[in-house]
Amino acid sequence: MSTKQHQVIVIGAGLSGLCAAKLLDKWDIDVIVLEARERVGGRTLTKRDPSVKYVDLGGSYVGPTQNRLLRLAKEFGVETYKVNEEEDLVFYEKGSQKRFNSVDALPRFWNPLVNLDLNHVWRTIDKMGEEIPAVAPWKAPNAEKWDRMTVRQFMEETCFTKAAQSLPSVLSGIIVATEPYESSLLWFLWYVKQCGGINRIASTTNGGQERKFVGGTQQISENIAKRLGDRVLLNKPTVSISQQEDVVIVRTLDGDEYQGKYVILAMSPILQMKIHFNPPLPILRNQLIQRTPMGSVMKCILYYKTPFWREKGYCGSMIINDTDEHPVCFSLDDTKPDGTVPAIVGFVSGDKVRRLASLSPEERKQLIARSYSKVLKSPEALQPIHYEEFNWMGEQYSGGCYTGTCPPGFLTCYGRVLREPIGRMHFAGTETATYWSGYMEGAIEAGERSAREVLNTMGLLSSHLIWQEEPPSDIIPIKPFKASFLERNLPSVQGLLKLIAVSTILEMAAVGAFYYLRFVKK
Repeated sequence: MSTKQHQVIVIGAGLSGLCAAKLLDKWDIDVIVLEARERVGGRTLTKRDPSVKYVDLGGSYVGPTQNRLLRLAKEFGVETYKVNEEEDLVFYEKGSQKRFNSVDALPRFWNPLVNLDLNHVWRTIDKMGEEIPAVAPWKAPNAEKWDRMTVRQFMEETCFTKAAQSLPSVLSGIIVATEPYESSLLWFLWYVKQCGGINRIASTTNGGQERKFVGGTQQISENIAKRLGDRVLLNKPTVSISQQEDVVIVRTLDGDEYQGKYVILAMSPILQMKIHFNPPLPILRNQLIQRTPMGSVMKCILYYKTPFWREKGYCGSMIINDTDEHPVCFSLDDTKPDGTVPAIVGFVSGDKVRRLASLSPEERKQLIARSYSKVLKSPEALQPIHYEEFNWMGEQYSGGCYTGTCPPGFLTCYGRVLREPIGRMHFAGTETATYWSGYMEGAIEAGERSAREVLNTMGLLSSHLIWQEEPPSDIIPIKPFKASFLERNLPSVQGLLKLIAVSTILEMAAVGAFYYLRFVKK
């Protein structure tokens, strides 16, 4: 067994670990990165093949306010392009198709009560989020109450109509790849808030899914790894971390041993259960890593001879809230920016992907093609010429995507130790971020923050510089979402019914008073 000595050992060569190492390298720190996989990039994965040119099977999107990711893209000369939303978007439910445009963000319904309900719930989500500190959501005034509720319970209590209850439920699958009965309301509200609000996180245009990278996302990690050179080691799963008084010893599956002054764990919390710790983890940390299951999602990309959907006035964006006959909950146009390789990428999440995981790829392809044909009313959807898919639930060193989920009770019990250092061990990974957590932007924030923690412990950086804001990027303009007068002031359904009831009572009282004065008193 050989022993290698370094100042800092980073475990995980995803975007978070590589950004931690990149920053430490800039300070001339002797750093090494140990990656369990045979590649870098973590939850970003770009497949390169003549049939598809390139396709992102993992994290793909970048949008306004994701300034750290845009800074890296600019540094490495990686260009972005807009996801197509020029034509109509589609909302499909119970066999009914509704077309709308990107300005509306969500469809309008024939039933005015449903529209009132949806406007109220979106407004309520953002208003409740304003009470939640991004760095410490467990300190919110209603943290205990909200953390013990599921998203489903909240929707059932807040929404008056069944139709309004169902749309936020499908939104849970789109945003966090979980079912609404699985996640804490406090966590969901915090997650939406720290991404800029419901419009920013749910929108493509001017939102988190506005753009992609020409050539694919993984090249950013690959460029960082290239700069670090032989300090990034692949096929090195970590099996144990031993902390002694002035040294940390990391052992990998192949029997190699690495010694450092500090270690940064840049991996999702639940995957840390694969590591043996000596001394054992503190009680709360040991419990924490058992309670953050990964989201359940699969990306499925269907390729066609032509972008037939554009020719029919559709942009390729679909929100589908229906049975297992329609496995995809959300889709986007995935055609290359030059118009070649026409494709639609679909996301299958939550219970549906768990049920469909037993099917063969060919069966899933056919099922999705039939679904698109019905949703878009287009027989052309039945004739895909190529198919790609990736089920992140089966990835050994991810366990799922997009991010770790916080079930009810988690944040108020364990949240405060999520990124708290343990001796010489520090924590990165997008789950520990406070801005765009769950996204590539959050991974970068967390990696750089953990590196600055180590620099501070080394006496090289002041503590007030550990957390640093990122200047706005000049690559993508940031446009605010402006609510209309009606969106700001329309009542909820319950409020409207109360108003009607009060008005009716007042009207009846007025009629009674008139009758009394006119006939009885006279």
